[in-house]
Amino acid sequence: MPDIGKLLWPKSVAVVGASSDTHILRGRVFEVIRGHPFAGEIFPVSRSASEVQGLKAYPSVDALPQPVDLAVLIVPAEFVPAELERCGRAGIKAAVILSSGFAEAGEAGTRMQREITATARRYDMAVEGPNTEGFANIAAALCANFSPAMDKSAGPLAAKRGLGRGQVSIISQSGGLGFAFFDRARPRQLPFRYIVTTGNEAVLEISDFVDYMLDEGGTDVFLLLIEAVKTPEKFRRVAEKALKAGKPLIVRKIGQTEPGRRAVASHTAVLAGSQAAYRAVFERYGLIEGRDFDEMLDIASGFLACGDRMPLGNRVGICTSSGGAGVWMADSCAAAGLEVPVLDDETRATIDVHLPAYATSQNPVDSTAQGVQKLGYAQFARLVARSPSVDGVIVVITARRSAFLEADLPKLKELARESSKPVFMWSYTLPAERTVEILNEAGYPLFTDAQGCARTLRVMAEYRVLRERLPRSPETASRAAGGAKVGAMLAQSSPVLCEYRARPLLAAYGISAHNAGALAHSGEEAAAAAQAADRPVALKVQSGDIPHKTEAGAVALNVSGADAVSAAFDRVLASAKRHAPAARIDGVLVQPMAAPGHEIILGVNRDPTWGLMLMVGLGGVLVEALGDVALAPVPFDHAAARAMIGRLKGSQLLGGYRGSAPADTEALADLMVALSQFAADNADDIAEIDLNPVIVHARGEGVSVVDALIVKRESEPAQHRGAAE
Repeated sequence: MPDIGKLLWPKSVAVVGASSDTHILRGRVFEVIRGHPFAGEIFPVSRSASEVQGLKAYPSVDALPQPVDLAVLIVPAEFVPAELERCGRAGIKAAVILSSGFAEAGEAGTRMQREITATARRYDMAVEGPNTEGFANIAAALCANFSPAMDKSAGPLAAKRGLGRGQVSIISQSGGLGFAFFDRARPRQLPFRYIVTTGNEAVLEISDFVDYMLDEGGTDVFLLLIEAVKTPEKFRRVAEKALKAGKPLIVRKIGQTEPGRRAVASHTAVLAGSQAAYRAVFERYGLIEGRDFDEMLDIASGFLACGDRMPLGNRVGICTSSGGAGVWMADSCAAAGLEVPVLDDETRATIDVHLPAYATSQNPVDSTAQGVQKLGYAQFARLVARSPSVDGVIVVITARRSAFLEADLPKLKELARESSKPVFMWSYTLPAERTVEILNEAGYPLFTDAQGCARTLRVMAEYRVLRERLPRSPETASRAAGGAKVGAMLAQSSPVLCEYRARPLLAAYGISAHNAGALAHSGEEAAAAAQAADRPVALKVQSGDIPHKTEAGAVALNVSGADAVSAAFDRVLASAKRHAPAARIDGVLVQPMAAPGHEIILGVNRDPTWGLMLMVGLGGVLVEALGDVALAPVPFDHAAARAMIGRLKGSQLLGGYRGSAPADTEALADLMVALSQFAADNADDIAEIDLNPVIVHARGEGVSVVDALIVKRESEPAQHRGAAE
């Protein structure tokens, strides 16, 4: 692994392609670097000029008076491979390639990008880009980029009074958006450490920079903007490392729509991948998705200010001097999934003595302007925070005038030191600059968006829960008993395993071990199997060549009586042969009809980026019309399975909706865990698994797997997707 420290912390920098014309990028880059008090030496390299912006220029990196740590390349794309080779020979161990025109620009550009990768590996160089806007190291005052957000006139690099004790770093595949985070955060005076934009990622990826910064220890909160992940296993490892370290990764994955995916492909020359699969991976490893700049900065502020003081639950106390603003915040909390409980009697009694008669202490605590003027924001927040009924506090303030908060500053600092619960400030007016400084000094995140404030509290509570589950990480799950035998059987199987052939393999993992039915080769055999079942039966043609049995008319349901069963056998077999005359048919499966219950679809599919993902969804129109599914990478544990079920839009239907019996969701979770382990153990051979439908019976009565299909990896999964019927 190349030394990223040479890139981010160089003692000397050469700008290859530097110009005195500050109206073009080659001049802008040099101007931006020199506009900040970077302590190292800066050398312009130019073939056509002997002086650049007042400094002596050199015709090549070979001609520099001393070795340098970092080369910033801003020359036409066709010259970049040769310049990078020259840097390698000169002993330069890091480079930023700002030039565009590589893999995002077609076949010729792709070839040049491969040359960059090969050269970097040959010389063990840390290379950022190409097609990047560069980086900024705030602590070193090094801004190796051309972003207008880094202009000397745009404002100071470091905040006057940073929030909390930690620092934020931004790592973005998009150059413009990466620096936009920093620019938008300036009014908040957040303390930043790095802004890194990775571009096409010919060598270093987002994961590499996160890994370096975790080891370095100076970054406490990460803001990530991702177009696509190039090396999934590296990303998983680094994400888990960040979760274990308690360093939140706040992420925005762009390219979520078809137009967005097309733009991503043309921008960075990679496929965006399935958004649902990305979200599933984010949920597994604790990445927090943000919807826009402001929400991501809100969440970063919450984590920075509160440090280890994560809310123990989702119950929030609200105190306000404006009744309407308190109601607004209460609505926002409810919309974010937080509870706003009535405070306990003891807490209310301690608050009521400070309130005028027309105020209320129930929650929100509306102290009115008179109450706040008498006691101050800090004391009301302290009284609410003491309640055992709440896990965090939101104080509703007006931050336009700072004088009142200035007077309350000592008490605010004292509360921040003593409270074990997070305390947030939401202003319904725009804040004065001095107000931001006061609250940063006291250690409180200030929000100007009620929904962003509420969601921050919610995601912090969820993050704490996920970290507590870390010791039981499913990644250490061992291969199930009998798994090796299943793997050998699977390797010898045909490309598509119909239900009759799939069930024995699944049964080794406790899946579909009962209600398997019997395979019949004649009407008489079918009638005998039905008589043994002693209940209505289903008849289903079994053929790896006919995965869509219903479409082929090769299924008969709820059949009773010997004559009817025999006739149904002939009918489904004839339909199958008409549908696929060349199909190899194993027989007709005669299976007892399952008892009524809730239809669920379970499936495993291979995402092109993340590998095998398990999907669960409520069957029927909810899946088709609403896309009501949840995904997770395999394998996973029972807690993750229950969380997936809870994420379904129709999950409340399983809980005993309108007087119906609650469904056996624990049995469903058991099935999901077993299927996830089966898929993980046999990942090299599996392209797709469908258990569709699965019937979830009333609590305590288990589940029935009504149909099953396994598609091996060597066959084309797309043509069989959704096949089990």
